[in-house]
Amino acid sequence: MAELRTKDGTWTFDGDTVRIVPGRDRGVHRLRQVVGEIAVPLAAVAGVSFEAGRKSGRLRMRLREGADPFLQVCGGRISDDADPYQLTVENDWAGAAEYFADEVRDSLTLESVPDSPLDRYLLPAAQVPLGANGQDGSVAFDGDTVRLEWNWIAEERKRATGTQRIPLSEIVAVEWHPAVGLDSGHLRFRVGNPPPGSSQPKYDPTCLLLWGTKKESGTSAVLAAAVVARLPHPNAPQPTDAPSALAPGASHALGAGAPIPPGPADADPDVVLRRLRELGDLHRDGVLDDAEFAAAKAALLRRL
Repeated sequence: MAELRTKDGTWTFDGDTVRIVPGRDRGVHRLRQVVGEIAVPLAAVAGVSFEAGRKSGRLRMRLREGADPFLQVCGGRISDDADPYQLTVENDWAGAAEYFADEVRDSLTLESVPDSPLDRYLLPAAQVPLGANGQDGSVAFDGDTVRLEWNWIAEERKRATGTQRIPLSEIVAVEWHPAVGLDSGHLRFRVGNPPPGSSQPKYDPTCLLLWGTKKESGTSAVLAAAVVARLPHPNAPQPTDAPSALAPGASHALGAGAPIPPGPADADPDVVLRRLRELGDLHRDGVLDDAEFAAAKAALLRRL
């Protein structure tokens, strides 16, 4: 067994599982403390490395894409000190960190673990019920329903909608963004038919404005991951009987993980609307250019 114990936390590896326990030091980020202990199966690991520094180094573990609902929600949008898969290592323990990384890498090689994306989560989300506070209200999730309640800070349009109860079956995606500088973060539960005039988070009754992760402790990210873990996996195989029905020149736009326009037997309006929103997200993120988006959108609309 390999073990590395620092002020920042403790990592142990028994050949099958990397167990991560965050430290209790005041300098440990609240988000990592809220996430708590994590047991990472070897099959979920894509790689591990140690980067030496002047006063301390950093042990980093990279997971396979799609392995963890928490990273699915906030991966790439949190700082290094908030990332539960990174560990600050004092220089006195640099040798132990290198040994730990070597042990995990050797096991990955021996077990022939690929670093390819997964189509199912290998790590569980936090147990429900869960709750979190934001700037303009609070959110709770019991495993079946998301409940959003507004406080006096919320915009009048939000308060007028009253408490929102969103069944899990109506949620098509979860969007979590931490606060950056003076800009508020937000937690949005995307539904098939979004309320009119709700593009801005402060007006959207399915969206909670967030403080910075240190102030609101990151519980919103843990709650978001619990919801995502209960939604269809983004890399899950598409039905084999659904033809692509793409316009010429647009077939390359919908690669792995992108929505496939439904065929004639799958022309449910709610499904089509959900796919349209997914296409809109890909267009907004730059995955699809204007022509590809227009062609794929037209193919979907023909199914209505």
